[in-house]
Amino acid sequence: MYNQPMLKDDALKGKTIVVTGGGTGLGKAMGTYFLKLGANLVITSRKLEVLQKTAQEMEADTGGKVLAVQCDVRDNAQVENVLATALAKFGSVDVLVNNAAGNFISPTERLSANAFSSIIDIVLKGTVNCTLAFGKHWIKEKQPASVLNIVTTYAFTGSAYVVPSACAKGGVLALTRSLAVEWGKYGIRTNAIAPGPFPTKGAWDRLLPGDLAEKFDFKNRVPLKRVGDHQELANLSAFLVSDFSNYINGEVITIDGGEWLQGAGQMNGLEAIPSEMWDMLEQMTRGAKGS
Repeated sequence: MYNQPMLKDDALKGKTIVVTGGGTGLGKAMGTYFLKLGANLVITSRKLEVLQKTAQEMEADTGGKVLAVQCDVRDNAQVENVLATALAKFGSVDVLVNNAAGNFISPTERLSANAFSSIIDIVLKGTVNCTLAFGKHWIKEKQPASVLNIVTTYAFTGSAYVVPSACAKGGVLALTRSLAVEWGKYGIRTNAIAPGPFPTKGAWDRLLPGDLAEKFDFKNRVPLKRVGDHQELANLSAFLVSDFSNYINGEVITIDGGEWLQGAGQMNGLEAIPSEMWDMLEQMTRGAKGS
């Protein structure tokens, strides 16, 4: 079953994993599964109360150890504090999952410079801040490690109405591929996941407020006619940060049920044509060939 845990129970035993934006949504889903697989977990976000509540829930659910550290990834000092606090608690850090993000839907011409900058600062600069802080530490300590970046499918296609996010996520994807080559010699792997629709209460309510979510039904955009289950993303992320994927480096793995492929092809919109009309079009095509 696609919503069942994939790896064996001790697959991440002994590893310490930091997940930014780990208090809610996909970050929480990934973190919970990491714990179930034996990892120590550090979760960060700007809202300490949410983090602490999540940490308590996770520990009760899994019996694992969770460290909640308040952090705005735009602030280097706060990022360095996460690293120092994690090292003090667990002795070492093995994996960084850059999951913290921000986004909103808007026609681009309506955006102020500040609105654009706020998304770039969180998504791209925040990922850079965390990756540099942890990467420099690993290189200094000669420690093999892994970075997993959460991007989007429109990081490589672009997308209207979310242009700041598309620009920022495109930058994160370039960072992923660039560092995979540059830092491979240090034993640091850098990969990315590009999820399709995995609805989360908080993020999707903000992105599609009111009845927009119902009107903009993502299931219709996915060839498999469903949205993703959080465990599916957790399975993939756990595999990519585990030693089982030790030869995967610089890769972006799409998990979207085929959504971006359906939306990318020039004629993919013809899916809306009913079968009776296809019959009629076929007859017209044959008639044209015969003339």
